Amino acid sequence: MERIKKYIAEFIGTFVLVLFACGTAAALGCAKDAFNASYIMTALAFGLVIVGMAYCVGNVSGCHINPAVSIAMLIDGRMDIRDFIGYLVAQFAGAIAGAATLIPLLGADCGFGANSLFDGKVGVSLLVEIILTFVFVFVILGVTSKPEFSSVAGLVIGFTLTLVHIFGIYFTGTSVNPARSFGPALFAGGDALSCVWVFIVGPLVGGALAALVFRFLKDKKA
Repeated sequence: MERIKKYIAEFIGTFVLVLFACGTAAALGCAKDAFNASYIMTALAFGLVIVGMAYCVGNVSGCHINPAVSIAMLIDGRMDIRDFIGYLVAQFAGAIAGAATLIPLLGADCGFGANSLFDGKVGVSLLVEIILTFVFVFVILGVTSKPEFSSVAGLVIGFTLTLVHIFGIYFTGTSVNPARSFGPALFAGGDALSCVWVFIVGPLVGGALAALVFRFLKDKKA
């Protein structure tokens, strides 16, 4: 039952992330080539959702709500393969449900806050996502590594997600989360769906690299 509770928490957290954060991007028409209030509001929406969910479901599942975070936790030895698979299923399901909920609210042509390649360049887009995710996940691993940081962990993680969005929206719209990208792309279709693999592979690689570097740095025998 405890595992099921974790998966439900991950589903809800990812659902809320896509509905409110991607929904904000879609509703405000956030465009990566137009630095305006919509740009900042979208970045804040992603960060604030994480803050809220961290203090809501964090004590249940750890509030990963992101496969890139889960793969890092798996590599760092903080979760087992069974939970990893369960988290991924819950996260992708939550993202799909969140994106689907935007249809009756904003219409099927709202864009869903889907990601896009930077100037059509796969390599640059992959690099950006790897770097952004590395920074985001590296901070998560650090701030959740000691119990004394628990009271501020949600704030630190939320502010960091806001930061990577402020920088990354210009390039790719900022994914750093395979589930967050897949759900909207599934309904947006077209170019968003054809290039969604970039926003799955990039964050997973970035998350894995963050875990490997973090393990090396904390290894007292190194």
